[in-house]
Formats: sequence, structure tokens, C-alpha cells
Amino acid sequence: MINDGERVAQMVIAKHEQITWEQTSSLDETERGAGGFGHTGTK
Repeated sequence: MINDGERVAQMVIAKHEQITWEQTSSLDETERGAGGFGHTGTK
């Protein structure tokens, strides 16, 4: 039994994104990627 004034639910208001994928056959080279996988350029 639910009585008047009792809390029975919660709600979270959050932003929902919708994306569109774009397929490509290759990626552009980047300065960061020039050093190999995981390379940041710092020592």
C-alpha cells in the first residue's frame, strides 16, 4: 500500500547524445601518432 506523500520513485535528468558513424578506409597521420602506439612525445 502506498500512502499519500510517500516517495516511490527517483528520476535522473541527463543529456542523451545520438551519434552517426562515418566509415573510412584510412586515418590521417598525426604528430602524436608518429612515435608509435601510446607515445606522448615526452620523456
